[in-house]
Amino acid sequence: MKYDRLIKAALAGLTLAFASAPTFAPAETLQVLRGAPSSALNVPMNRGVVVESDTPFTELTIANPTIADISSLSDRTIYVLGKEPGRTTLTLLSADGRLITNVEVHVTPDIAEFKERLQQILPGENIEVRTANNGIVLSGMVSSIARLDRAMALAERYAPDRVSNLMSVGGTQQVMLKVRFAEMQRSVSKSLSSSLAVQGTALGGDLGTSGGSNTLNNSGAVANAFGANIPASNENNGAFLFGFNAGGVEIGILLEALEARGVVRTLAEPNLTALSGQEAKFLAGGEYPVPGESDAGGITIEYKPFGVELNFIPRVVDEDVINLELIAAVSGLDPSNGINVNGLQIDAFSRRETSTTVEMRDGESFAIAGLLSDDFTDLNSQLPWVGDVPILGSLFRSAQYARRQTELVIIVTPHLVTPTRGEALALPTDRVQPPTERDLFLFGRVAADEAPQAGGAGEVARQDFSGSYGYVLDD
Repeated sequence: MKYDRLIKAALAGLTLAFASAPTFAPAETLQVLRGAPSSALNVPMNRGVVVESDTPFTELTIANPTIADISSLSDRTIYVLGKEPGRTTLTLLSADGRLITNVEVHVTPDIAEFKERLQQILPGENIEVRTANNGIVLSGMVSSIARLDRAMALAERYAPDRVSNLMSVGGTQQVMLKVRFAEMQRSVSKSLSSSLAVQGTALGGDLGTSGGSNTLNNSGAVANAFGANIPASNENNGAFLFGFNAGGVEIGILLEALEARGVVRTLAEPNLTALSGQEAKFLAGGEYPVPGESDAGGITIEYKPFGVELNFIPRVVDEDVINLELIAAVSGLDPSNGINVNGLQIDAFSRRETSTTVEMRDGESFAIAGLLSDDFTDLNSQLPWVGDVPILGSLFRSAQYARRQTELVIIVTPHLVTPTRGEALALPTDRVQPPTERDLFLFGRVAADEAPQAGGAGEVARQDFSGSYGYVLDD
C-alpha cells in the first residue's frame, strides 16, 4: 500500500511538472516546391521566418539586402530576417544553375507586439490593426478622441509617418453649454450743502454790505434766499430755508440735502449646442451704428454689436470630460459716458467679457470669472478759514459721499446631449394662442383661453395639478 501511494504521488508530480512547463509555438515556415507557384512570404520587421525547399539549392540571393537579410541553415533551409518595411525577391538556384523559384518577401511592421501593447493601454476598445504596403492601418470605433489620439501615438512608434487612421469616434459628441451671467450693482450717495447770505445797511444807510456763501450749490440759492423762496432748480432732494433780520441786516440760511440709493440686477442665461471640435456663436442683442470718417472725406457707418455674446469650441476629450475654449461677454449702451461729435450724440458701451479655456466633466460647473469692485468717494469743500470754525463753520461747508459696489459672476456648465423628437420640445409660442374675433372684440382678450393640444406644451397643459403636491417628511 505504501509503494502504491509513493508511485501515485510521483506520477502526480510529473504530471504537474509537464503541465507547468512552457510550451513553444512552432516556428513559421514556408515550403517551396519545384514547379509550383510560391506564395508571398510575410516577415515581421526584426523577426525571422524559415523557408524550406523540397529541392536542394546551391545558390540563393536577395534583391534588396536593406529590406531583408538571408542565411542558409542547410541545403534545403533558409532563414529570412526582416530589416525594414518593404518588398523584395528571394531567388533559389539548383546545382545545375536552374531556377528553383522566386519568393516574394513582404517585410511589414511588427503588429503582433503592437496589438499586445494596444490592448494593454486601451483595453476594451474595438480597434482593428492591419498592414498596408509598408504602413499600419487602424480601423474600428473608439469611445473618445483622447483614446483615438493615444492609439495613433502608439502606432507612430512602430511605423513613423506611415499610419493611416480609419477609426471613428463613438458616443455622444454634441455639447450644450449653459452660461449664467449674474451681476449686482448697489449705489449710495449722500450730500449736505449749506448757503449763507447777508445783506443790509448800517450807519444810517451810509454803508451797505452784501455777501454770501454757496458751496456745492448750483441752483442760485443765495440769490433766492432773500426772496424767501425755495430755489426753482435744485439737484437735491430736500431744502430748508431760514431767514431773519438783525436791525437793517437781512440774513438768509439755506440747507440742502440729498440721499439716493439704487440697486441694479442683471441676469442672462444663454444656452448653445455645438459638435465636438466645431465653433459655435451666439448673440442676443443688436448692433449700434457708430459714424466715422472715410478716406474720401465722407461719412461711414460701423456697427458695433451689443447684448449677450457667446463663442465657444467644445472638445470631448475622454468619455464625459469636456474641454472648452470660451469667449463670453455682456454689453449694453451707456449714454452717461457718451460723446457729442458735431452735434451728433454717440453713446458709449459698458462691457463685461471673459476669455478662457477650462476642462470639466458632464454636468459640472465652473465660475470662470468674478468681479467685486467697491468704489468710494468722499468730498468736503468749504470756505477758507471760516469753515474751520467749530459749529458755526458747518454753515460754510458742503460734503458729498458716494459709494458704488459691483459684483459679477460668470458660471458655465457643459452637458453631453443627443437629439430628441421634435414633438417632445415646447416652445414659448406654444403656450399662447391668438384670440378669435369674438374674444378680441367682445371680451377684450388678447390671447385665447383654450390650452394648446399638441406638442410639449399641450402635454403639460393636459396634466392635472390639483390636489396636494411637494414633499412629505415623516418624523
